[in-house]
Amino acid sequence: MTLNHGAFIDILASWEDPHYGGASPPPRKKLKRTQGGVGCDESCSSGGGKTEESLGGTASMQHQTEVTNGASVPQLNGSSDGGSAVTVNGVKDETKKALKLDPINRDMVRLIGQHLANLGFQSTVEQLMAESGCRLDHPEARRFKSSVVEGDWQAAEAALLELQSMLNNTTHLTEMRFLILEQKYMELLERGDDIGALNCLRGEISPLDHNISRVHRLSSLIFYNNPAELKKATNWLGSGPESHMALMERLSAYLPPSVMLPPRRLERLVIQSVQHQVATCEFHNTSIEPLLKVDNLEGLSLSDVVVSSSCLLTDHHCGKEHFPSTCLYTVTEHMDEVLVAAFSPNGRYLATAGKDFSLLIWNVDNTTLKISKRHCLDGHNFSIVFLSWSHDSTKIIACMHEDASELIVWDAERGKQVCKVSDSTSDSLTCACWYKDNERFVCGGLRGQFYLCNLEGAVLERWEGVRVQSLAVHADGKTVLASDTHRRIRGYQLETVQDYSILQEDHGIMTFSLDTTGRFALLNVTTQGLHLWDLNSRTLVRRFRGATQKHCTIHSCFGGINQDFIASGSEDHKVYIWHRNQELPVAVLSGHQLPVNCVTWNPVQPSMLVSVSDDRTIRIWGPSQTNRLNRDADAASTSGGLSDGDDDEPDSPRASNFQFPHSLISGLDISSH
Repeated sequence: MTLNHGAFIDILASWEDPHYGGASPPPRKKLKRTQGGVGCDESCSSGGGKTEESLGGTASMQHQTEVTNGASVPQLNGSSDGGSAVTVNGVKDETKKALKLDPINRDMVRLIGQHLANLGFQSTVEQLMAESGCRLDHPEARRFKSSVVEGDWQAAEAALLELQSMLNNTTHLTEMRFLILEQKYMELLERGDDIGALNCLRGEISPLDHNISRVHRLSSLIFYNNPAELKKATNWLGSGPESHMALMERLSAYLPPSVMLPPRRLERLVIQSVQHQVATCEFHNTSIEPLLKVDNLEGLSLSDVVVSSSCLLTDHHCGKEHFPSTCLYTVTEHMDEVLVAAFSPNGRYLATAGKDFSLLIWNVDNTTLKISKRHCLDGHNFSIVFLSWSHDSTKIIACMHEDASELIVWDAERGKQVCKVSDSTSDSLTCACWYKDNERFVCGGLRGQFYLCNLEGAVLERWEGVRVQSLAVHADGKTVLASDTHRRIRGYQLETVQDYSILQEDHGIMTFSLDTTGRFALLNVTTQGLHLWDLNSRTLVRRFRGATQKHCTIHSCFGGINQDFIASGSEDHKVYIWHRNQELPVAVLSGHQLPVNCVTWNPVQPSMLVSVSDDRTIRIWGPSQTNRLNRDADAASTSGGLSDGDDDEPDSPRASNFQFPHSLISGLDISSH
């Protein structure tokens, strides 16, 4: 049958338009997808040739590789054309276009992709990179990393040569080759291939003429026959994936971030952010994040450092729940002005002393923050002006007023006198400090005495002509730091008879203390207040404002978690607390009726602070939450033996040995300077 042109058009219309009553067009043959992803219709033979459409499928797969991996080699950041279709797992989606991102957002995508890849979400990373038009690393960098992780050192060196033009510094190539060959050499030694290791050392490592001292060290390792001894002597992880990944982290430090992202970069940024928030938090005083102060993050993951997920979901902020902002108790045991107080290094004991000639040793309950009297040590003929605990918390030195010619060493646990030091009736021994062996100590005074003594009271060494006002032993265990009447601090090594200048002030240094690292010194300076010095750089770091100090001797301290805080008494009857990074106080504690002479922070319980004053009282400061818990416990166990102290005059001497709760008498006064 022959159809004319008009009839043919009508038939086509009836297939495509329901208005004409026609049906849908007949189905076309579907393409089968072979294992390689190439389309083929049913008429193709099993070994048949590819149709034009199937060839297009192959081209599409090639294009997919280009899009997924990124742009061509010259583009280091590896972003594809923003208008191209998104292709994931070999499937091209024409409805989606790769986004056009600015450089910052491209880097953010790469950081997120790297973190997801480290967690194992590889397919998610591929889709993310395809949709964003980004890539994690340069293709040559990926090949280099793969070779290193697999331990294929020949392929790693070849890939490294391909990256040579992308390095910022040409010397980095030599260093990277050295690290790779060092790993190769160590693995040969571990396998017992001494000949291969020797050939590597002579033929590959030595010709680099790099890090000669390290080459000499490597040559000495060839005599180790036991792999375990080799690892122990070099602190090497051995061959294997862990060691190879550690090497790759070291190598990646030499590659530009546009070529390969630094390892775990997003984790490090998050950790640094949380660290900064904690460091600038005014009241952070807990150890919930034990590793947040770690400077070297090598080997640490985000889960190691940030314990609570809330640290990531919200900005870090601490209230006063763990901060010593409330006066919990007031103790009125002393009969005269209390001049000094000091916690033992283990935090179990508190010592207080003053013008009543008595040294009181207290037991400390680090849970309730209560103290109870352990010993009352008498035998002093003058006011006690300085206390120094031994490092093992078993002994304490009591130094007296400058008119006294002796000092006394006490056994704090048994309450017995250990020895007296009195070399001459004209001596004045007003300060002292212990060596780390707990068997020797240094003492001195304003009349020029400067002695090294033992526990028998004998003077072992002496340094004449130094008028000492305050002493401390440096963290190195050898150097004694002494402030003198020349407004300076000098370092002395009494055993080798050496001394040197450390810092110079414009006004007299009344007292000073060191932090646990020995790097920072806190000075109470006449008419100037508190100054913080960096002893390493010998520079003045900060002047703290707020407290009043004229010519009185005031003892200040570092304290709180990680010693992030500084506390001091003041002639205006208040206790001032600063964050060591801020000049203005974060808290001002009111309650004392006369000048506050000394403040000491419990080294074990960072929420416990003690102050002593001319008003004859010892005040224990702690978090308000502790006060509420203790009041509830006291109320539950009332038996007529305890009183809240409201009926007693807190300033009356010897009124009682009871510790008065002071939640209603004193509180926190946030400074508004």
